[in-house]
Amino acid sequence: MKILKAHITLSEYSYIFIGSEDIGNNKAVDKKTFDEVESFVLQNSDTVQYLKLGQNKLHKYLQAQNYVGVIQTKSGVTIEILPKIARNTDDAKSKNILIKMLKTLRKSPFKNFNTANLKASNLPLLEIFITMFLVELEKLIQKGIKSDYIDKEDNLSFLKGKLKIKEHMQKNLIHKEKFYVEYQEFIQDRVENRLIKTALEYLYKKSKANNNKKRIREFLFVFDDIKVSHNIKEDFKKIRLDRQMNDYALVLQWAKIFLYKNSFSPYKGKEVTFALLFDMNLLFEDYVGHMLKKNGLEVSLQDREHHLAYLDSNTGKFQLKPDIVVRHDAEVIIADTKWKLLSEDKTHQGVSQADMYQLYAYGTKYTSPKCENMYLIYPKNESELTEHQYHYQKDMGGLKLKVLFFDLENPEDEVFYEYFRR
Repeated sequence: MKILKAHITLSEYSYIFIGSEDIGNNKAVDKKTFDEVESFVLQNSDTVQYLKLGQNKLHKYLQAQNYVGVIQTKSGVTIEILPKIARNTDDAKSKNILIKMLKTLRKSPFKNFNTANLKASNLPLLEIFITMFLVELEKLIQKGIKSDYIDKEDNLSFLKGKLKIKEHMQKNLIHKEKFYVEYQEFIQDRVENRLIKTALEYLYKKSKANNNKKRIREFLFVFDDIKVSHNIKEDFKKIRLDRQMNDYALVLQWAKIFLYKNSFSPYKGKEVTFALLFDMNLLFEDYVGHMLKKNGLEVSLQDREHHLAYLDSNTGKFQLKPDIVVRHDAEVIIADTKWKLLSEDKTHQGVSQADMYQLYAYGTKYTSPKCENMYLIYPKNESELTEHQYHYQKDMGGLKLKVLFFDLENPEDEVFYEYFRR
């Protein structure tokens, strides 16, 4: 069976299946593509569930979970998984919101990218990531790519550098006119530039966008005299990002993402040639934390001040790590983010009992300054859900927990931040 589509877009919790026609948001693929993705899922199932294997009355399927991004199979099919921001959000809006969230991701190269002129809806995610890399590389080239003194050995017809006696005697017993020497040359063929060129050649084969391919060809011309890397992992270990090389940091971070192919979510298997996947739970936490900081609040992410229990006075066990801790002079506010859509159709709208216990444990440990207000933060959807407030005591005193909704389509909504300023 021939490949039905070269590019497939899924939203979270929709799925792919073997077939010839899509069913709603669920996408039909050929058997080869399905088998390749299934192999990828099974080989990684012991550590992470990128997609969930299931079976219904009609067919076997692979359902997207809370990981979004790009998977490219060995046969050349690209599967793009977008976050389910709300039940009726279209792909273009989801993609734009995802890119905005990625720009706030800690320890990532996304933050400096200006999305103002990027028509995300017209480009697949992989091409957007390639564009981001090329934008950073263009900045580097405009500043000038760096040269370095590189150690070389050669059998020359003139004396240069240091004569290597042993090698000279072995090679030049007959050729008295030659000198086997060790010397240094100040050239651009340094390890950092070799890795960038290797990334460019790799992406030229991956990219399907004419504009990206054109720019890659132009940049390869600039790197024409530079060799490619033949040992990527070893060459990355040799990188020296001192003050002089600081301009290379973002470009090399991108090169590592593409060449390692698993920078954010490590994976196993040979049926997938490239995957760049992001855990929406972590991304949502980072984004909400970033926006709280942006709005002038003192925020600590994954705070590690307390343990749940102690073996003795000095040995804490069961580290507590609330997603977000906001500190005021006389109060601590604790919040946990949860990447799931609540619904009136679910018990307690979908708020889990385990989450209620977890927040209670946090609140009882943060006593100096005292914690009285805690929040569970969910993405807002089109449903008119109540922001319930729970009290952990029957007399309504002590610890309180309120369910809040963060509007990803309107992240500057001042009403949300007022809860943390009270």
